[in-house]
Amino acid sequence: MNYTASANRYNAMTYRKCGNSGVNLPLISLGLWHNFGDVDISENYSKILHLAFDKGITHFDLANNYGPPYGTAEQNFGRLLARDFKSYRDELIISTKAGYDMWKGPYGDGGSKKYLVSSLDQSLKRMGLDYVDIFYHHRPDPETPLEETMRTLDLFVRQGKALYVGISNYQAEDAAKAFQILNDLGTPCLIHQPKYSMLERWPERGLLDLLEQEGVGCIPFSPLAQGILTSKYLGGIPDDSRAAKSSGHLQASSITEAQLQQVRALNKLAESRDQTLAQMALSWLMKDQRVTSVLVGASKPEQLADSLRSLDHLHFYQEELEKIDQILA
Repeated sequence: MNYTASANRYNAMTYRKCGNSGVNLPLISLGLWHNFGDVDISENYSKILHLAFDKGITHFDLANNYGPPYGTAEQNFGRLLARDFKSYRDELIISTKAGYDMWKGPYGDGGSKKYLVSSLDQSLKRMGLDYVDIFYHHRPDPETPLEETMRTLDLFVRQGKALYVGISNYQAEDAAKAFQILNDLGTPCLIHQPKYSMLERWPERGLLDLLEQEGVGCIPFSPLAQGILTSKYLGGIPDDSRAAKSSGHLQASSITEAQLQQVRALNKLAESRDQTLAQMALSWLMKDQRVTSVLVGASKPEQLADSLRSLDHLHFYQEELEKIDQILA
């Protein structure tokens, strides 16, 4: 069945300027970290992508090793892009990254020019693209001089393989150095992607101020702390949850009873705002004008639809914000 995008796709979404650039991003962007690999059902992830674009989500965020297996999220996205979104390419912001392990041996990880050039070429091939809109270095690499990594990002823009560049997971001090190098090269950093949520607030210790000062956008990932900030964990750790499976980034041992009590208290506050806990957690990030967009994942279309409802209630009263800080203290 041929996909035709909704004619009203831009009516419901709010867009925010990304730093000092001319780019506007939707307040909610779709991350393809999970649920788009070869282990997943293609009919399901097609529906998620269709719903996203129909609701004004123009930004799709990938990385070389998203899957599983590695590379398959880009491959599957590329297939859907060719089948359903070809005529809409110029309405989309497509980003990818490299920095974590991707293939065996010394050149499949980190921040070397050798790795990044090979990785972006592979990503473009998998997605069937001439260029990506944003290419990120996925993490700082202490083994590679920062100048080498940033010069490679600059090279991609000069080659036309990326329109803009970004960094992810960089602490404020390293980010400031990266911005300086990129500015000197004439390719300013467009955006920073930190892990940021109600439960992980390190970007408030200097990074957000730096981004504002430097005119760089901010797009938090894991805004729901991999599902902890949803109704899923209110009664403890369910058997079918990501934490219970004890594989990947979220371990059951890392979720404490004290944290679950915080989550239950936050849930009560969300209910008083006529929101789900997940919706409040997203709204809480978006209330800050320094946050350009928030990256959400979705395992089914209904989950994405639920996240989108966070846009209906971005305002917080001062006493609500104080209550949140009190709960999380």
